[in-house]
Amino acid sequence: MSAGDLSKFPLFAANLAAWDERPALSFPGERTISYRKLAARVDRQASSWRGERGLVMLEADLSEHAIIAYLAALSAGHAIAIQSPGTPDRKILEPEYCYRRCDGRWRTERLPGSNLQIHPDLAVLLSTSGSTGHGKCVRLSAANIQSNARSIADYLGLTASDRACLILPFHYSYGLSVLNAHLSVGASLYVPGGSILDDGFLDGLAESGSTNLSGVPYSYELLEKVGFREGEFPDLRFMTVAGGRLASEKIRLYNEHLTARGASFFVMYGQTEATARMAYVPPDRLRGREDRIGIAIPGGSLTIESDEGQLIAGTDTPGELVYRGPNVMMGYASSRADLARGCDLSELRTGDLATRDVDGYFRIVGRTKRISKIAGLRIGHDGLEAALERHGIAAAVVGDDTSVHAFYVGERDRDDIRSILATASRLTVLQVKASRVNALPRLASGKIDYQALRNAMKKDTGTVAEEDGIAALFNQIFCPKKVRSDDSFLSLGGDSLRFVQLSIGLEKLLGEIPEAWEKMSVAELAALGKRETKSRRIGTDLLIRALAILLVVLHHEILWPIPGGSAAMVILAGFGVARFQRGALLSGAVLRLLRPLTQILIPYYLIVVGYTLAWGEIPWASVFLLGNLGLADPERHSMVPYLYWFIEAYCQMLVVFAALFAVPSVRRAAASKPFMLGMAFLAAALVARLALPLLVDMGNRQIFTLPWIFHLAVIGWCAAVAETRLERGVLMLAGTAIFLFFGLYEGVWIGTKIKYLLQIPVLAALLFLPQIRMPQWIAKLILPISAAGFHIYILHRFVPELLLPPLQPLMSPAAYSLCSIVGGIALGMAAWLAQRYLMKLWAQTRHGGGLVDWQNRLVGRVPSIRPLLAIGPQEENQVQRQ
Repeated sequence: MSAGDLSKFPLFAANLAAWDERPALSFPGERTISYRKLAARVDRQASSWRGERGLVMLEADLSEHAIIAYLAALSAGHAIAIQSPGTPDRKILEPEYCYRRCDGRWRTERLPGSNLQIHPDLAVLLSTSGSTGHGKCVRLSAANIQSNARSIADYLGLTASDRACLILPFHYSYGLSVLNAHLSVGASLYVPGGSILDDGFLDGLAESGSTNLSGVPYSYELLEKVGFREGEFPDLRFMTVAGGRLASEKIRLYNEHLTARGASFFVMYGQTEATARMAYVPPDRLRGREDRIGIAIPGGSLTIESDEGQLIAGTDTPGELVYRGPNVMMGYASSRADLARGCDLSELRTGDLATRDVDGYFRIVGRTKRISKIAGLRIGHDGLEAALERHGIAAAVVGDDTSVHAFYVGERDRDDIRSILATASRLTVLQVKASRVNALPRLASGKIDYQALRNAMKKDTGTVAEEDGIAALFNQIFCPKKVRSDDSFLSLGGDSLRFVQLSIGLEKLLGEIPEAWEKMSVAELAALGKRETKSRRIGTDLLIRALAILLVVLHHEILWPIPGGSAAMVILAGFGVARFQRGALLSGAVLRLLRPLTQILIPYYLIVVGYTLAWGEIPWASVFLLGNLGLADPERHSMVPYLYWFIEAYCQMLVVFAALFAVPSVRRAAASKPFMLGMAFLAAALVARLALPLLVDMGNRQIFTLPWIFHLAVIGWCAAVAETRLERGVLMLAGTAIFLFFGLYEGVWIGTKIKYLLQIPVLAALLFLPQIRMPQWIAKLILPISAAGFHIYILHRFVPELLLPPLQPLMSPAAYSLCSIVGGIALGMAAWLAQRYLMKLWAQTRHGGGLVDWQNRLVGRVPSIRPLLAIGPQEENQVQRQ
């Protein structure tokens, strides 16, 4: 057949121009492509592919270019293999053309192709290889695509006035069916081009005029995260779900939510082998049938048959679900030669065990084969075993529709096993489990006893899942280190910043976290299980940290004499070094003490760069972290504003501690008599504090120098190493005397007196009240502020000095100060959340299997995969799909 013969191809691809100026595709920013323009662009693209009928391989992202290429290939008379970007195996199908994004531009590559002919009915090839199987495609005819598109449009009631929000990649059969069904009736599609999690997604959805939204179960998890049900979408007429089993509770929730707003919820079922859809539940019959897949789509039929192929007519009797209809595929293809074959099938044996109720509604109850179906992917257990075997690992794999679990023999690390499973299955590390066993259980016949393993999997599910969450949290916080199950916070070299972040994460996973959790291993923490309480204990140092940063923000804005926050933060800095990094110092690994500086210096130097660009001059003193020594002045642009003295002093403080503990005799003294050495440090620090004004006249600038504040850090160090009641009492007396001396005797300003007197209760709390119990809701306010303390500190003045000045004439002084304080805290919190999110992505990039690829693409490393974000990592099209 020549490429010019269009009779064998879907009508919607040939009749685009018939819809004239009606909108076809719309994008954020109100950019729209009409059907007339779409038809013209399709024709231009098709003209470059005119010639003998062949195969076009499209590496499809969710963009107008890929959609146009899909339609153009059909209009030019070619068959098209739609693949996910970066995955096609051209050797198998030997295409004549490959159309893909290369170096930011879409390009056509002409390839040698093959002398083997393509069957005239073949229109589309969709990948459906198993989790580890060789490449295999579903062969779909024009009739398959056209009939399924019309059937879907029929039961959804689609008209030309509808608009779909397309978040599913169309190399996935579900996404392709959304595209085809809407084009078949002249409806339009809104393509947001990003993830549900992207800022502005919900606003864009509301403004787009979309009447429907289709997603897989994971899409609904994301919609819950972004607060979909709190939004208003007046144009939304219905939503659909397919690609896996959505929990009945979630189905009920969305059905009630949409029904109350005059909209409908369609629960659907299908497989790539049936082009897309085979069954649906009519929305008006969904209530009470949340666990059903429904009835056959228009034009199709469903039956239940026994292993021998006999029809099961009774109700509630399980058997294999069999589908018949015009959308059943022509067959599979694993080579170019298979493309010449005609239709091999008249029915589709789904591999799913199902029952039918008295009303004729079908329900899936199991699998006929050893597979798991997770978020639309059919994961073959045998294939995963083969993948492990190729790595020399003897294992048996079982699973359900939430996870797969490998039981293996040998000394390989559990995390290595999970990494192999994640890579082979394209699942995330949170969906693959592994357990070491001495021997695999076997039946009398010698075959593996999979039922025994399934029972073991059920017993292990809770603990393993909890450990996964805690391990993922540790990996995120300590990235790029790889965390093992026997690692603890202290063994990993944790610091005060990570301590706060982990406290927040563990609180979410475990409820109330135990005392001395920093000494417990990941596995021990995971074994605790979650404990729900109305109140919780938090470290007093975390409360002090939060109050201290709030005091700093308040003092900088209103200039009342309450400058005690920074002094408390210095005490906490010394306290944190002793508490979390003393082990590294005692071992001589002093450089480990400096590693946490990266979390501080990266944001700091970004600010230095900002001032450099604004001033046109480099503040060299700040570049070398010496601005607090009185060597430069912000007015001369030789250093950044005085606010950042604390960062310079903190870095200098860590260098001093590292230098001290680089001396072997100091390490020996710290190991044998830590408190006595701490008090010796305190005496030396006090000498430096008292001698500085006599030796160097720096005026008011001396208060920013390390000698001026180092004694506070040493007091914090001593508070952390004071173990006995006597040691704590001695330090409390010494600290009180020091603070009274500097506050009452030496201090000549009321602010100085308050500053030092405030440190007395700070020291007392650290020594005698290590934890404090408070209501959960207060703890949930305190902990994020404590964790974001550094970000709040470095950013809070941006609000009154950069963001609010244009509004100052419109505001009263009190309102301006209030906005400055609240805005400064909010800005710091936002920066902390952003850094936390990026660290999570980075950690998952290094440790996360399929999730890695998915989230790497979130930040644009592989722009052509971005549409996958709408459905999660599980929807990579290297596996068989529903």
